[in-house]
Amino acid sequence: MMKLHEVAKDVEVSAEELIEILQDIDIAVDGVDAELTDEQVSQVCDELGYASIEAARAENVPAETPEPEAPAEESVDDAEKKPAAAAEEAPAREDDSVDSSVIELKKPKVIVKDFAQMMDMKPNQVIAELMKMNIFASINAEIDLKIAKEIGAKHGFVVRKEEKKKAPAPQPKSKKVAMKKAKEAPDSPDTLLPRPPVVTFMGHVDHGKTSLLDQIRDTKVVSGESGGITQHIGAYTVELNDHKITFLDTPGHAAFTAMRARGANLTDIAVLVVAADDGVMPQTIEAIKHAQAAGVCIIIAMNKMDLRSANPERLKQQLQENEIMVEDWGGSIGCCPVSAMTGEGIDGLLERIILESEMLELRANPNKPANGFVVEAQMEPGMGPTASLLVKGGTLKVGDSVVCGLYWGRVKALITDQGKKVRSAGPSTAVKILGLTSVPGAGDEFQVMPTDREAKAISEEMQQAERTQTLEGAAPKKMSLDDLFGEAASIEKKELKVIIKADVQGSLEAIEHSLKGIKSDKVELKIISNDVGNVTINDVMLASASDAIILGFHAGKENGTIAAAKREGVEIRLYSIIYELIDEVESAMKGLLEPELREQVIGEAEIREVFELSKKSKIAGCMVMSGRVSAKASIRIKRGRDILFEGLIGSLKRFQNEASEVRQGQECGIRPDNFTNFEAGDVIEAYLVEKITQEL
Repeated sequence: MMKLHEVAKDVEVSAEELIEILQDIDIAVDGVDAELTDEQVSQVCDELGYASIEAARAENVPAETPEPEAPAEESVDDAEKKPAAAAEEAPAREDDSVDSSVIELKKPKVIVKDFAQMMDMKPNQVIAELMKMNIFASINAEIDLKIAKEIGAKHGFVVRKEEKKKAPAPQPKSKKVAMKKAKEAPDSPDTLLPRPPVVTFMGHVDHGKTSLLDQIRDTKVVSGESGGITQHIGAYTVELNDHKITFLDTPGHAAFTAMRARGANLTDIAVLVVAADDGVMPQTIEAIKHAQAAGVCIIIAMNKMDLRSANPERLKQQLQENEIMVEDWGGSIGCCPVSAMTGEGIDGLLERIILESEMLELRANPNKPANGFVVEAQMEPGMGPTASLLVKGGTLKVGDSVVCGLYWGRVKALITDQGKKVRSAGPSTAVKILGLTSVPGAGDEFQVMPTDREAKAISEEMQQAERTQTLEGAAPKKMSLDDLFGEAASIEKKELKVIIKADVQGSLEAIEHSLKGIKSDKVELKIISNDVGNVTINDVMLASASDAIILGFHAGKENGTIAAAKREGVEIRLYSIIYELIDEVESAMKGLLEPELREQVIGEAEIREVFELSKKSKIAGCMVMSGRVSAKASIRIKRGRDILFEGLIGSLKRFQNEASEVRQGQECGIRPDNFTNFEAGDVIEAYLVEKITQEL
């Protein structure tokens, strides 16, 4: 038996993608922590083109660059044998690399049109092959690797999943990672020293995460910085009995799922805050899954214990139902009763965190160039680009040259959460740095480089790679006949284009993640640009050129922006609550869709007699047989199965008076609008047409 997330790691797909693959081969699972049998693992490997899970592991292990051995130590015989062996291997490798009959797919699925191009065939030929296999797919539909293998085999191609180890020269990011690994490798047990634990508070919205963090901060933050201004850097350090603890202040809002997941991955210990009166809620379960997937230690903080409605035993039972067994119930997970309001139990929670960290034996080497992650990043007036960094290993010093995400810089200052300037920051310490060339992304990695020149070169190389990738993705393509066939199928799909501006990088990431979570088959949401800062005239011009709307979150408008927006006819919406932003974007997407017209038959009347007023005007004397006939309704006049007329009612009368509605069993006179060719015995069907907003 293997855990689902372990199998996903071995076959180099995300856990979510693996769940989709399992659904395709009719295997139902509960979530990322589900266990797969050996037979199910074998089916997954077969679907992805691996011989076995061991083969998948071997294939996805990054190839290590062998260090050249000194030729002086080789014997003469060995020297003679090696060229011969190399000569035998070389042609085989060369043939393999240029073998046109091998098609390697990056993903376990491929689009029909792209697959046809790979085989130098026309898409309609591939569609015909699929139809023979009882698979009906359009030119833009995706087909599984297994099906692609069968079609490829018929035409003399070997289709397989791309081997990661045969990838060409590494991208700049992997170059940075390679350098990082090279520096981490020499860490021996002698160089590792204890480091503070990094703790994240997680849980359902309104269960008191922020209040609890504030209570800890107010009572336990390292004192002595008189006159220091508290900095919001997304993390802070507290001290208890000469032990330090670093807290990551990640928001607990549902829309910040991506940030919370990232927080768990940076974390050693996750404190799951659950209100003792409310109990386990949907976001609580979500937080549990994030913490378990990240493999971090979990501590339960039962908050709001000061309330009379608190029910800790019910809460423990709910936790057990979600596979969280607390110590009181015979498990191993700590459960601390606390109150953010009164401060009760805070010391007990902190002591439990210190105890767990000692058991984890958290260690790092402080005597090496620092590396770690960006917690938050923004553009600050008077400071320029700033980033809050969490140091994972090494020591970050003022004057260090760093590559941070795509950008580089020399550290001009290090500022703690108390606003105090320091000269260095060791492992598990969070500091704000000044001196970067631009704002990096939240969650980006940072690495100290030996020199400014090296840092700048790597940064420029990575930016160039990013630009190339963007241009390749956005390059205009000439329309072909095949494209037109494909467009005919997807012509109904509409597009809503948006430009997002936010106050900090973390908010930006959360908004983007939430917007991409709006699933729709009919409307595509396209994010043209997302950036930190206020809405500028350049944003307005970009929105005008691309027919987009501008969404601002905790952002303002620069001078001249309003006038430019009016001139260009661009809409700017500013929000301070993320729920409103998401809801309004969803409503805007629905607004792009034409409303569906739904017909509702409301009644039937039979024509009993025809009264002729003039040659061009006749009135049908009717009896309403069922339902009702309304003056505002549309009508159909039927003779048997034939429809003689479809249109509006000219007038509806009950005796001599105009009527708005006539009900079942009543007589009435109906004059159809501009139609006189009806007879006694014909049936009039009355119906209303409703406009219904389409669902996404």
